[in-house]
Amino acid sequence: MRSASLRLANFIDGDYTAPCNAHYLPVVEPATGQTFAEVPASHAADVDIAVAAARRAAPAWAATAPSERARVLRRIADEIDARAESLAEEESRDSGKPVSVARSIDIPRAAANFRHFAAQAETFASESHDGEARTWNITIRQALGVVGCISPWNLPLYLLTWKIAPALAAGNAVVAKPSEVTPVSAWLLGDIVRHAGLPSGVLNIVHGAGAKAGAALVAHRDIKAVSFTGSTATGAAIAAVAAPQFKKLSLELGGKNATIVFADADFDRAVSESVRAAFSNQGQICLCGSRILVERSLLPRFREAFLAQVAALHVGDPRDPHTQIGALVSAEHLAKVESYIAVAHDEGGRLLHGGQRARLEGRCENGYFLTPTVFDQLDSQCRVNQEEIFGPVVTLTPFDDDTQAIGFANATQYGLAASVWTRDLDRAQRCARELQAGIVWINCWMARDLRTPFGGVKASGVGREGGLEAMRFFTESKNVALG
Repeated sequence: MRSASLRLANFIDGDYTAPCNAHYLPVVEPATGQTFAEVPASHAADVDIAVAAARRAAPAWAATAPSERARVLRRIADEIDARAESLAEEESRDSGKPVSVARSIDIPRAAANFRHFAAQAETFASESHDGEARTWNITIRQALGVVGCISPWNLPLYLLTWKIAPALAAGNAVVAKPSEVTPVSAWLLGDIVRHAGLPSGVLNIVHGAGAKAGAALVAHRDIKAVSFTGSTATGAAIAAVAAPQFKKLSLELGGKNATIVFADADFDRAVSESVRAAFSNQGQICLCGSRILVERSLLPRFREAFLAQVAALHVGDPRDPHTQIGALVSAEHLAKVESYIAVAHDEGGRLLHGGQRARLEGRCENGYFLTPTVFDQLDSQCRVNQEEIFGPVVTLTPFDDDTQAIGFANATQYGLAASVWTRDLDRAQRCARELQAGIVWINCWMARDLRTPFGGVKASGVGREGGLEAMRFFTESKNVALG
């Protein structure tokens, strides 16, 4: 265990460096409420230095053979695997999630991101067309140059690498800004890529608050594209700055996702997966199913079984291997989630479970823990069913038929994901077509294939990440006609 005086640094041009202003922000362990590190409070000057380093490195990296870029990315994945246990422990301490979750999901996925896009680097192909008058038209895709990647606090290394890996695979140099709330794994990533042999300046990591470091990165005229995951409000602010500069944008934003359970569903699986979708990572995943819509005839039975499984969830120390629900990420976020619980009461909701802080003893007595919370008897248009809470708070709502279920699901500003539980293939197909969401799961949740596009509609974002979509985003097409 590192001391509370741990001081992080920016990673620029292949080395660690202090922020220009020598200012730092506290990093708090959510499970204890105690500060254990300091992270640079970087601003525009640090971003300028990082972008300059990336500009110097970009031409040589773009000219590097795809097979060599792939080899480097695979070495990065191998380094992550070699450090998996320590990374999982740090990710848990930083974010409050159970270390078992970080060990089984977050860190393996970070390594998988690099391996997947290593393969993409080697197989990403151009098009050719036999034209008229003996012309041959070729479409080539070229790296953009220097790109910005801004990642959130809920899945720190998982989502940071989800952006960095395709950007590097496509031949770009990167300036990344991880969340200042959960910066440790990003700090460690600098040493990982250095050991893996990534050339200096190809990846630069600048820490700091979004309003300073993030805003400077988005506004920088040498940044050709920005990939951002975070809140819808911040995404709108980024778009307002980037659009006049004609930067490419990929914005993966908020969600208020519906889980739709029909009476003919596989009951046991629908219940258990609805619980998992509701409370994974303490409900702090944009894909969580926070609105559970249940066909009215099934609702009493579903509610009883659902609540029994929720009551069995173990809220505890993230270090405990039996813990299923860890700490929320910060005191501020805990207060926000609690404010929505108060709103639910004010809106006439009936509290079925939870609704209060979980009080732990020992080292976690001052941690940010909340019991999984379930309400019913709330209108589909109320604030709790319309606004993204991003915590372990869900609602149960009855519906009478397919049309009403789809209407309820679509009746928000968001359109990221939905899951549908039914044995009726025709119904499943209709829901898949009519649900306003970028991802629709049928009889499953969080079934992700890295080859498939990821993103939402409406206020859930613009653009797509994953597979070929990510490679296309981080490149620009050029038509070459040979006569």
